[in-house]
Amino acid sequence: MSTVNQSFKQEGTLMAHLRADTTERATLTAPKVLSSAIFLTMLGLSGAAMAEPLDGGRIGYVLTERHWAVYETEDSKTECPDGFNGGPREQFDELFPEDSKVERTVLETRLMREGRQFHPTTTPEPFPFKEVQGDISYGMNLDGKVGPEDFQSPDGEAGIDNQLYRAIGCIASYRTDGAVWFFENFFMAGNGYTRWMIELTGVDSLENDDDVTVTTYRGLDDLVTDASGQGFVSGGTQRVDVRWGQSFINEVKGKIVDGVLTTQPIEVAKIPWSQPGVSGGYHLIRDLQLQLKLTANEAQGQMAGYTDVAQFTHRLNTNWATHHQSYGQLSSPSEYRALRRLADAYPDPETGANTAISSSVNMTLTQVYIVHPSEETQAWNQVAKNGK
Repeated sequence: MSTVNQSFKQEGTLMAHLRADTTERATLTAPKVLSSAIFLTMLGLSGAAMAEPLDGGRIGYVLTERHWAVYETEDSKTECPDGFNGGPREQFDELFPEDSKVERTVLETRLMREGRQFHPTTTPEPFPFKEVQGDISYGMNLDGKVGPEDFQSPDGEAGIDNQLYRAIGCIASYRTDGAVWFFENFFMAGNGYTRWMIELTGVDSLENDDDVTVTTYRGLDDLVTDASGQGFVSGGTQRVDVRWGQSFINEVKGKIVDGVLTTQPIEVAKIPWSQPGVSGGYHLIRDLQLQLKLTANEAQGQMAGYTDVAQFTHRLNTNWATHHQSYGQLSSPSEYRALRRLADAYPDPETGANTAISSSVNMTLTQVYIVHPSEETQAWNQVAKNGK
């Protein structure tokens, strides 16, 4: 076995150990995640307000779970009848078979493949790409039309736009318990940079209200977990990041019908999406809309819009090395070609090629009390006054 091939294959048994290790660390860090709630309880911000989440016509939620929306059948044969796509290891073996008896250098093999990952192109490649088949997908009707490439939702709604699913649905990494599915969500919970939240104001009822305002923010505090360290509980607090989080602030109108919040589109939205130790990562999503089932404790549903292809690929490659993409058979160069081919919105004014792809994220947000800078100052003043 060549040294280059062996270095890839030796990682194949590490996934289970990594999951066990990350789960253990999540439990061990539970005391830390409780710190913000304890701190603000000491300031006297919990008290009576904790009894009623809908306080003064407003309620806040913080993102605690997210996954790119991938519709899956039990045996995957409906959406992926030809199986899943090959990843870096599989493609490497096909390009440079061990029994070829050809001497090659690292420059001609490993570094060449790394270069194609960070400088992807749309030129043809020798690997056939397996797109999702079938006509069912999660998502929303973003353009208000029903076209031949559209899906229908599991509930039967026509005109669902989710071409990202067509591109990534047969990549094992994005499916339930795949590497991206698992680690991106896990690292989101432990990385303060990704603390995305929404606040509803002007709310008369969480059941029906035809005019509410929804504002997105980035928070500054840890999440509040349950005793196991695996679940999240409502009633925590989050301070708004008004210094470094300005680019994540958006305001949009929405309405609540039968407990479901639906917002108007946000023209351009940045969603913080990064891993620990990698700063500045975000997804750029145009015409972003929310559709969330609301309760006093959580909001659950989806976020949909047109995801910028270049930023999607850049964020992937700066967060996930080839080493990690191999866990779930995710070939970034092949995925990039599929994203460009299936992109369905926002054409480049010079080339005419679409730059964004319809997409959806399944998400859960947990209720929190959002603390704005002026309120934080008032709390400190109250502490000082009581101290006298």
